[in-house]
Amino acid sequence: MDFPNDYKYTKDHEWVLVKDGEAIVGITEFAQSELGELVFVDLPSVGQQVTQNGALCVVESTKAASDVYAPITGTVAVVNEALQDNPGLVNTSPYSDGWMVKIKDFSEEQVAALMSAEDYQALVGA
Repeated sequence: MDFPNDYKYTKDHEWVLVKDGEAIVGITEFAQSELGELVFVDLPSVGQQVTQNGALCVVESTKAASDVYAPITGTVAVVNEALQDNPGLVNTSPYSDGWMVKIKDFSEEQVAALMSAEDYQALVGA
């Protein structure tokens, strides 16, 4: 299982990568493996305000529907529209093509307070 070192993680299995002033958010490889094959992703709207630990979006798999929580507070700047036609990107490429949203106007301190790859790996016992 992959745990990129330049990403930050939450106990709820989301990841954050800050790049070019935006925080890219998705779910971890561990989370997608637990969910099974994703069949639908209900993304938020661009411009929507999200609050740390509040609901960000919903993913539906062949097993169940699950909430994805916002790892940080901010404004949705971009959504990954490719997931509308191909939600399986989250399964096949959770850390690159399967990202969900990009958030702007966020706190660097909130990002810094998230778990490191090493801490997250210990949490999931991998």
